[in-house]
Amino acid sequence: MVKRIKVKELPAFDAAPYLNNEETIAAYLTDILEANDVGLLAAALGDIARARGMAEIAKSAGITREALYKALRPGSEPRLSTVNRVCAALGVRLVAQPVHSA
Repeated sequence: MVKRIKVKELPAFDAAPYLNNEETIAAYLTDILEANDVGLLAAALGDIARARGMAEIAKSAGITREALYKALRPGSEPRLSTVNRVCAALGVRLVAQPVHSA
């Protein structure tokens, strides 16, 4: 007999342990940006900040740790200035590219 596993019983996936170098972080952010979802971007930046150390990123960004957690929780809509400060603290930059029509 096969034991069935319910989806709600599966542990939540945490990307933070896999975000261990700049190339992986850049690829992760690029994929997230293609989703065009501000809340998802905030959550992704939160994953990266947790991977790097939330307190250190907050200090580098000039934001309190509590405010950083609040700004980067899933579903939040942080200000562009907050996103820019966090990106600078993470050592990444968001880049615009032209969209080519098919």
